[in-house]
Amino acid sequence: MRTSMLRRLATVATALGLSSAGLLGAGAAPAQAALGDCPSGYFCAWKTDNGSGTMYKTNASVATLGAWDNTFRSVMNRTNKFACLYDDAGHGLDGGIGVMDPNPTGTEWGGPGSTSVSSVKLVPTERECAMDAYPEWYATQAPKAGGFGDLNGDRTSDVLARDKAGRLWFMAGDGSGKLVGAGGWNVMNALTRHGDLTGDGREDVIARETASGKLWLYPGTGTGALGARKLIGAGGWNAMNSITAFGDLSGDGRSDVLAVEKSTGKLWLYPGTTTGTLGARKLIGAGGWNVMNTLAAPGDLTGDGKADLLAREASTGKLWAYPGKPGALGTRTLVGGGWNVMGSFLAVGDHNGDGRNDLSAITNSSFVSAEHRGDGALVQYAGTGTGKFGAGSLETDTWWNLTTF
Repeated sequence: MRTSMLRRLATVATALGLSSAGLLGAGAAPAQAALGDCPSGYFCAWKTDNGSGTMYKTNASVATLGAWDNTFRSVMNRTNKFACLYDDAGHGLDGGIGVMDPNPTGTEWGGPGSTSVSSVKLVPTERECAMDAYPEWYATQAPKAGGFGDLNGDRTSDVLARDKAGRLWFMAGDGSGKLVGAGGWNVMNALTRHGDLTGDGREDVIARETASGKLWLYPGTGTGALGARKLIGAGGWNAMNSITAFGDLSGDGRSDVLAVEKSTGKLWLYPGTTTGTLGARKLIGAGGWNVMNTLAAPGDLTGDGKADLLAREASTGKLWAYPGKPGALGTRTLVGGGWNVMGSFLAVGDHNGDGRNDLSAITNSSFVSAEHRGDGALVQYAGTGTGKFGAGSLETDTWWNLTTF
């Protein structure tokens, strides 16, 4: 398992007077002229503890510091990016790494600090100080197409991840990642996908816009990229707690959407149509669904050819399976308890290649095991084909500060 760089960052940053959340002891910048001279858009450093004297500045990543190597005593980051400060030249990961939050106004500075900085990198997200912007995702090709969890049509489960900078990443299942679009995905507060909604045989993405409550459909292109969006909900979708692309529940061969109403706890089915829109909703849960804080659509878990639903009960951490029936959900069965140590679920079909749908989960701060403590670890659960899952396998801890689906 890969060493947790997040913990390492938090530990070594204190040696420089920094933390992953900002500066230790940071406050309003004193009146010294040198500190005030750090220009907007730059990272600045001084050889003194109080930010006086000759100033170093850069607005780009620097692999070596020349005469400034191992001399930083005070630092200020007036960029809109995270400043990663490395003990090693070339942004090496063998030594310590300090992280300084963006502070374009120049109201915070750090010092006194260590004099061990040998390179500087400016990045959009904190995680990029020590790893890729996207997490590690590996999957095995399934024996047949699953109908969902596969944006590029190669029968291998793939994942989409939104980072804190609002960029969307596509991970094909081979450890690689590529950008989807130009960014701006932070304006959405719900993201979901499960199969083809437009009828072209390619998996699509649904997103809810925070400010307007509008629901947008982003058609898949079959390559991992997304086409021009289409409005499928003119507004009012902010009244829903959970929005989950489910697969075909209505029995017409088209993918549907489930949503829980905040005020009533009712569960609604929105059937897919032949035009890629959503039809008139149907009540399939009379109330009480607000006790669930996570819904996941893993596809068929029992081998009966019908998509099923997973729901986590907030107060108990129990995970329940609701079998899909034509236009309805059947009597639930208990999958297991203790699932409140997971921050989110990832249901992207058969990722181990055995022909059965699986489940992955990303840990939260409450998670503790012999291999990992805290958030950001990916745990995979192999489906048994009976509505249950095998024991969890912790794969990697590169999944922090992301929204994944």
